[in-house]
Amino acid sequence: MREVVVEADGGSRGNPGPAGYGAVVLDPATGETLAEAAEYIGVATNNVAEYKGLVAGLKAARELFPDATVHVRMDSKLVVEQMSGRWKIKHPDMKPLAAEAGRVFPAGRVRYEWIPRERNKHADRLANEAMDAGKRGRRWEPSASTAGLDASAARNAATPPPAGPPGDATAGAARARAALAGTAPSGTAPSGTGSGAWPGAVSRPTAPDAGPDDGLFAAEEAVTASVASGDFEAEAGALAPTGHAARAHAPATDGPTARTETPDTSGAVSTEAGAAATQAGAVPVQAGAAPTVAFGQTGAAPAHAGAASAQAGAAPRQGWAGPDMGAPATFVLLRHGETALTPEKRFSGSGGSDPELSAAGLRQAEAVAEALAARGTIQEIVSSPLTRCRQTAGAVAARLGIDVRVEQGLRETDFGAWEGLTFGEVRERHPEDLDAWLASPKAAPTGGGESFATVARRVAATRDRLTAAYAGRTVLLVTHVTPIKTLVRLALGAPPESLFRMELSAASISAVAYYADGNASVRLLNDTSHLR
Repeated sequence: MREVVVEADGGSRGNPGPAGYGAVVLDPATGETLAEAAEYIGVATNNVAEYKGLVAGLKAARELFPDATVHVRMDSKLVVEQMSGRWKIKHPDMKPLAAEAGRVFPAGRVRYEWIPRERNKHADRLANEAMDAGKRGRRWEPSASTAGLDASAARNAATPPPAGPPGDATAGAARARAALAGTAPSGTAPSGTGSGAWPGAVSRPTAPDAGPDDGLFAAEEAVTASVASGDFEAEAGALAPTGHAARAHAPATDGPTARTETPDTSGAVSTEAGAAATQAGAVPVQAGAAPTVAFGQTGAAPAHAGAASAQAGAAPRQGWAGPDMGAPATFVLLRHGETALTPEKRFSGSGGSDPELSAAGLRQAEAVAEALAARGTIQEIVSSPLTRCRQTAGAVAARLGIDVRVEQGLRETDFGAWEGLTFGEVRERHPEDLDAWLASPKAAPTGGGESFATVARRVAATRDRLTAAYAGRTVLLVTHVTPIKTLVRLALGAPPESLFRMELSAASISAVAYYADGNASVRLLNDTSHLR
């Protein structure tokens, strides 16, 4: 029985917005293009366009070989999982399209595989050609298409899917240093030699032809690995990566054995006053808490003995090769809009009153929803359980046509007895507790609140789950000041006191991309241009 490969994609410049799809039928043995299909479909969402691309690809394959078996490859995790029967189809617009796709071939003759976007370049180009033609008021013409010209080269050079969940900057830095030294970190396999690779370099994924905003939240530049400093959880001077970085790479450490902490999931939620300490201006630096952070220094010394021992015990590798980037999980980090407590800079965490968005906050939520819809890059939405975040996420979801998943781990610090107070009021009533809190990430607010160390463990565990669940996807996380700052801090490998040195406005956007080799790339911080 003949087998063919169908690659399909769809896109929307606005989500919903002007949309189109592309599909290509390939010979699995030679990679030869057997058929192409593309069409501008008017205003639609990304998911509708992706499903329509799938239907068109399957129908094109059936026209060629009615009795064939089909291997469908798409970069839409949603379509692949739903058509494979692993995810339920809830959206009313998706159900008839999925049913139509299921009727083209008998179910037993079609199998589905998710691939990173850079490996779906041919179908992506076709979809963009269709949207460009629609913009000019024309139909897509096969004779005018150039989508297949470099498809074979792109597939040959494409990066394979991520082999596992991404890690912190520490793990990626170890691999980059090992590449410089010609060795592999313990517990990792040598990667192949790439054309034109430089020591410690990372390959830049090919940017697809897409809408006017391509690349803001997608991979743009090669990332130079950095040496990460220690985390809050480091005990007795032993510095070790936490979360998936520790589990995936497990570098040896000198001194006391580093232990994996169980994430604290006791009632912590979101804060309005995370920036209050910054603005108050009194931030003592914890003695010895800021190890040197080196960015892209050839031959830079490891930041801690564990990295050195990891290099020392590594087996020799052949040739030069940079870390394997894979397709990143990209988190677009949105702080919720204002509440009545925000302008007054009051602590508002999980132990407080769970306020709603104010009138200003509702306007901010609509503004950010409009901006994200115009970008058209968001594929999933995950929100903190607090009302202000769910309201902000709901405004975006209504514009994008995407369901919101609530994630308890995105809640903010529980500020205990400080809830509802300003920084000055806390200074008046609990001066010693406040000094301790500013001096150590392990100190908790008065009255049984959460320390920043506890929040960091919870946020890191949440990050691990989400990066594994959404590999290769662009996900909007609607959360609060401390979780966003913590994600940025961990991605940079910055010391604990850096939390007090970041400004994070209401309804601001930040972005971090997480790669399979352990690298994390901070792409944006505190963007409020959509509010002006």
